[in-house]
Amino acid sequence: MNNGIEIEEIHKEIDLIQDCIKRMENNSFMLKGWLVSLYVVVLGLLPEKFNIWLICSVLITMTISFWYLDGFFLRTEKIYRNIYEWCLIERQRGNKELLYNLNLSSFKGKIEDVGGIVNIMMSRTLKTFYLIPLSMITIVVILNILVKWCL
Repeated sequence: MNNGIEIEEIHKEIDLIQDCIKRMENNSFMLKGWLVSLYVVVLGLLPEKFNIWLICSVLITMTISFWYLDGFFLRTEKIYRNIYEWCLIERQRGNKELLYNLNLSSFKGKIEDVGGIVNIMMSRTLKTFYLIPLSMITIVVILNILVKWCL
């Protein structure tokens, strides 16, 4: 027993939080896989004649949407990591407040703020992963404009 809180209770709560963290990590990983798969499908099934503007707009919209969702999952994961740390410290002190509570809004003011989704989207790893295809699409659009302008 740890100041009125059973060790089993602490372990179970920590396991629940770790499961949430794993789920967010898995969601983020799956998003990246889905984006790559959708790129392959869209580009692989192009007809002989296609509207480059339509394809580029679909790819840009798709990439930005997945980037936003990935930012959301990474932000949520970071919040759960902060909740994990908070629980480790507070449970050792015997604090039963918010025991087994996984509602993120309940911890507002108790844990460090991780920033907004856009700030998370601009992290080095997400920026690198999503800006590469966006840059390639931008180059295709610019080259298409130059070819049409020169002809």
